[in-house]
Amino acid sequence: MIDPAAPDRLLGLGVAGIGRAFTLMLPTLVGDPRLRIVAGADPRAEARARFAEDFSARVYDTVEAMCENPDIEVIYIASPHQFHRPNVEAAARAGKHVLVEKPMALSLDDCQAMIDAADKAGVVMIVGHSHGFDRPIARTRELVASGAYGNLRMITAMQFTDFLYRPRRPEELDTSAGGGVIFNQAPHQVDNIRVIAGGKAKSVRAGAGVWDAARPTEGAYSAFMTFENGAFASLTYNGHGHFDTDEWQEWISEIGLPKDPARHGRARAALADLDEAAELKLKAETNYGGPRYTPPHGDEDAARRWHQHFGMLIASCDGGDLRPRPDGVVIYGNAERRFEQLERPRLPRSEVIDELYGAIVQGHKPLHDGRWAMATMEVCYAILQSSREGREVTLTRQCEPPVV
Repeated sequence: MIDPAAPDRLLGLGVAGIGRAFTLMLPTLVGDPRLRIVAGADPRAEARARFAEDFSARVYDTVEAMCENPDIEVIYIASPHQFHRPNVEAAARAGKHVLVEKPMALSLDDCQAMIDAADKAGVVMIVGHSHGFDRPIARTRELVASGAYGNLRMITAMQFTDFLYRPRRPEELDTSAGGGVIFNQAPHQVDNIRVIAGGKAKSVRAGAGVWDAARPTEGAYSAFMTFENGAFASLTYNGHGHFDTDEWQEWISEIGLPKDPARHGRARAALADLDEAAELKLKAETNYGGPRYTPPHGDEDAARRWHQHFGMLIASCDGGDLRPRPDGVVIYGNAERRFEQLERPRLPRSEVIDELYGAIVQGHKPLHDGRWAMATMEVCYAILQSSREGREVTLTRQCEPPVV
């Protein structure tokens, strides 16, 4: 494996969509020595101005124009969900490799079109970040695949957050436009389960709830998945801002940093007296380039940072239960409980760049390619379909992960 600190070559990176998703990846993009940010595209003038200043980079008001930049080898697509397909197609036509945010797209047809575009152009497409990249999840998969604990029988996953009460644009509260927790949060949970289960999913039976008329999209779901290898999984997500599963992670937040439990309820309280226009204004002001934008955590947090996570997960095998945590994996065996600690991450989400760089420069087969991501999205669409139709949904586009 090539040392990331001494890469074979730098990958020139263009960013499509300089907003919230971009800021969450920003510590990774600026801290990884295998990348060089050379350009960004966004329709917002204030975002372009700050990007140009922060990175001494070229800026564009359209992705298509940015794709003509010869210094770009990879385009990171962090635009709103409905633009993922046209942005990927534009990048592929220009011969650029692609890192595209989850959810991959808003329909299976769009997912397939993105795969076809990348295949036709002969470019790499990685879909992420999702928490299936997280090192504790990968280590749990390795332990399961080793056979040391017998066959995997069941996975239990649960995540409770305040997702629904963070500032949102109207389309983020519209399921038909890709809003709500099934499009935005379920891909993380489904990816974790599929990575660990190591086989093809067969079916989904689910329920989902739209419980707040002021936030008219699914804020919670619970689903049951079956796999061809006989394993099954239950997954629950609730984004209504009451219980917080970070309490079960020693108050390490989803992004891997210590969290103050005294801040409970702050998200709901911040929106309590805002109408739609005021919420939209708050969203714009706190986004990248806005007057109230706060840069993400950087190197100063390295000593406090653990791996990112997506709530509680327990993988139950014949000979024990495995529970990934931000700092390692707890193994509950037949006669003992032990903890396998992991090293602190060099950078948050560095595993995403490992896959991207490995596929482009070293020719490695990635896990989170287009077909894997489409299979994850098929499960998410099935959660929505099952909840609406009250029936089990059979899956037809599943794939297995590469051999460990």
